[in-house]
Amino acid sequence: MYRYALILEYDGSFFSGWQWQKDQPSVQTSLETAIWSLTGEKTTLYAAGRTDSGVHALGQVAHMDLSRPWSLDSLRRGINFYLKDIPIKILQAQETPPPFHARFSALSRSYEYWILNRPSASALLENRAWWIAAPLNQEAMIQGCAVLQGHHDFSYFRHRDCQSHSPWKTLDQLTLESRHDYIIIYAKSRSFLHRQVRMMVGALVALGKERWNCDYLSYLLDPQTHTQIPSNRATTAPAHGLYLKRVDYGIPGLHTPSPVAFPDGL
Repeated sequence: MYRYALILEYDGSFFSGWQWQKDQPSVQTSLETAIWSLTGEKTTLYAAGRTDSGVHALGQVAHMDLSRPWSLDSLRRGINFYLKDIPIKILQAQETPPPFHARFSALSRSYEYWILNRPSASALLENRAWWIAAPLNQEAMIQGCAVLQGHHDFSYFRHRDCQSHSPWKTLDQLTLESRHDYIIIYAKSRSFLHRQVRMMVGALVALGKERWNCDYLSYLLDPQTHTQIPSNRATTAPAHGLYLKRVDYGIPGLHTPSPVAFPDGL
């Protein structure tokens, strides 16, 4: 068997998420159908991150096994041909050694979250960023990023269906960039809890609206407080502003590009 890693981007607006679901369009199902049309083989794709419904990807990584060797360019172009009417595109194909696993071999995952902060919504990017009309206190949000960064018990920032064995995660990086009317929040970690990024963004927005302060954010990270349900809860950021940006591996020749969600001139 020959193992291949695919680096891909997709518009999550059209899918129920990465993972196969009965009677619902998914990224995995669309890709596996395209691969079968090209190769004649039924294969299972394993992704670095199983994105939720509505979440986009700029540098998702998935691997598969095929019974015969393929030219990497032919594999990329062939799969894209069968995806021509579907908002998924293969950016790169790499042959990898069999121990490689798109999920378990990952050293880090990086996400971006886009907020449009201006009085008017966008006619062009409605499903690409979270529109917030009221001005946000970005300095307070930057201070919140510093509080959240590091090794913490993120029990408050996990969905009730999260299957992770432990709420303790190390957030290697959490930064905020302002670009014209957009606020871009960048998060990097080896792994994240289910909906952790969206819930952290919601908390940062609560800081930006001055509903919360950093002391309250620190309180939520204290393991001793998790038996108490806070009455002042933040809104979980909507899925359509979130992008899986890149996945990094320690394997020579396998890397994800570092694209941007929107043109640099924005």
